[in-house]
Amino acid sequence: MTQTKALPPSLIVIPCLNEAAHIGALLEQLRPASLRLGARIVVADGGSTDGTLAIVEAVAAKDPQVILLHNPKRIQSAAINLAVASYGAGAEYLIRIDAHGGYPADYCDRLVEEALATSADSVVVSMLTSGSGAVQKAVAAAQNSKLGTGGSKHRHLSAGEWVDHGHHALIRISAFTAVGGYDETFSHNEDAELDYRLRQAGYRIWMSGKTQMVYYPRSSLKGLYFQYLGYGRGRAKNVLKHRMIPKVRQMIPLLVAPVVILAAFSFIHWLAAVPLLVWASVCLGYGVWTAIAQRNPNNVLTGISAMVMHFGWSVGFWLQLLGAGSQRKVAS
Repeated sequence: MTQTKALPPSLIVIPCLNEAAHIGALLEQLRPASLRLGARIVVADGGSTDGTLAIVEAVAAKDPQVILLHNPKRIQSAAINLAVASYGAGAEYLIRIDAHGGYPADYCDRLVEEALATSADSVVVSMLTSGSGAVQKAVAAAQNSKLGTGGSKHRHLSAGEWVDHGHHALIRISAFTAVGGYDETFSHNEDAELDYRLRQAGYRIWMSGKTQMVYYPRSSLKGLYFQYLGYGRGRAKNVLKHRMIPKVRQMIPLLVAPVVILAAFSFIHWLAAVPLLVWASVCLGYGVWTAIAQRNPNNVLTGISAMVMHFGWSVGFWLQLLGAGSQRKVAS
């Protein structure tokens, strides 16, 4: 009789803030995987006030593998760093789980299997977006499209490939600690920033072709705007820190905020409004085309969602870039 080779131990970390609607079901889903992988589950909570703490404490009371960790710095990058520092000793892999996401039952198993099969230092996954209400469905359609995300690889299913960046899922703890973990000055885009340092240090990143996660987006355009404002700021911080040149798919949305400002001068000459009209026409036209192709009138909002994403990202990037520039002038 052959015996199954023991898998290296892992640490499953869930950064969390006010996720009472999801955390209980997520923990129940992950507990069987934690037994199979010999993994602790650490919920790193940033100060929830909605009943999340009571739910996690109740699960932890019946399962010693589930641990509640208080994260005084609140943000996700600090939550994971703290969890690894506190409970990472003896574990081979860090598995990062987003509290507000959907996962296959064998998600963690597949990640570890691919890490072992490829000898990758990090295994990232595709992130497919799904929604329930009219606005959330439209946002999901925009985020799953090239119009909304510029063709980012981790926004589409992969057959398995080496990549520069993807949605964080598994990282070898030795590699994570060797490069210093997440930069806690980043509230957004901390994953891409860490991936840059991993690659610079010679570590390899594999995008899974065997599993993926589902992300549930913002359900209001206001929330979507502020989310992408943060993403834009995070990307600008990354560019400034590492003196990177943005990719073409990132440089195009950068023009949106300047185009909107330029349109304000259309009273001087009507040509100032043309770039804005072109951008709006492309986005709104895409929404109409999507609604017709999918026979869903609600998808007309897809174009509007894409415009909100582009504008928020562009504004955030320029605010961070110009703010950093002004700080350097003051310092000098």
